[in-house]
Amino acid sequence: MSKLIIMEGLDGCGKSTQTALLEKYFTENKIEYKKIKLPDYESPSSTLVNMYLGGEFGKNASDVNAYAASAFYAVDRFASYKLKWKKDYDNSTIILADRYATSNSIYQMEKIDKSEWDSYLDWCEDFEYEKIGIPRPDCVIYLDMPVEISQRLMTGRYNGDEGKKDVHEVDVEFLKSCRESALYTAKKQGWHIIECSDGESVYSIDEIHNRIVEIVKEELNNA
Repeated sequence: MSKLIIMEGLDGCGKSTQTALLEKYFTENKIEYKKIKLPDYESPSSTLVNMYLGGEFGKNASDVNAYAASAFYAVDRFASYKLKWKKDYDNSTIILADRYATSNSIYQMEKIDKSEWDSYLDWCEDFEYEKIGIPRPDCVIYLDMPVEISQRLMTGRYNGDEGKKDVHEVDVEFLKSCRESALYTAKKQGWHIIECSDGESVYSIDEIHNRIVEIVKEELNNA
């Protein structure tokens, strides 16, 4: 049976590190998988995403409304699915995705009044999983990291060069709103929420990894 496992979280939460460790776990346990990373920046399908993140439509994330930005990313996801992993998915290979359609509710939903959040989530699910036709995820793991801590980690990643941050990464208030919308969606849609810190200090990489493995093992046992 096909399984689509999603790793989600705000920039700087350690998602790439944890995705790599999960890949290692799959390899060591001889579990067949294929890893994808979205957006697919190496593909022409991400052109509009790159323009958006590069500030060509405006220097603030709010300059592009949630529905337009979501469509930019959806086109890239559709191309990735059709060209790069549909065959693997159809052959019951586990797909491990670093971000997916679930990112809409993290980075775009915060632009919308809270009274419209539920209708936006319904629109996203219908647009991507029904009309466009990409697969629904089986398991979404959200790494929750306070923005103040993730900002500190990103600054270290860029060696103190704040100019390397994109329009999402540089806007602290935007990211705080994104965290609120992410946690709302996680609870509404049954994502697995993993706390990555105690509010001040980051938990160890191994501790977070072990919690992820527990979730994944349970999901695979339910195949």
